[in-house]
Amino acid sequence: MAEPIVVTDQNFDEVIKEGLVLVDFWAEWCGPCRMVAPVMEELAREYAGKLTVAKLDVDANPNTAMRYRVMSIPTIILFKDGEPVEVMIGAQPKRNFEARIQKYLPQEA
Repeated sequence: MAEPIVVTDQNFDEVIKEGLVLVDFWAEWCGPCRMVAPVMEELAREYAGKLTVAKLDVDANPNTAMRYRVMSIPTIILFKDGEPVEVMIGAQPKRNFEARIQKYLPQEA
C-alpha cells in the first residue's frame, strides 16, 4: 500500500525530478496541515503508480520551503518532471487536489 514519502532538503530534487509528484509542505504544529494529512494518504493510495505523494516538514527543511516561497502552510505543490505546475495553499477538499492532478495524468483511451 502506497504511503506519502518523507522528503528533506537533501533528497528533494531527486524525488521530484521524474513524473508527477505532489508535495505537502507542512509542520507538526499546524492544525490545517493535520486536516490535509489523511487526504494526502488517500491520494497516495488511490494514485499509486501514477503519482508520488511526498511530505516536507518546513521546520526541519527550511531551505526547500524558502526556495519555493512557501509562506503559508499547508502549501501543496504539484511537480511534473521537476517543475512546479500547480500550487494549492490551505486545507482543501480532496476533490480540489484531484482536479489539479487529473490535468497532468495521461488520458486513458
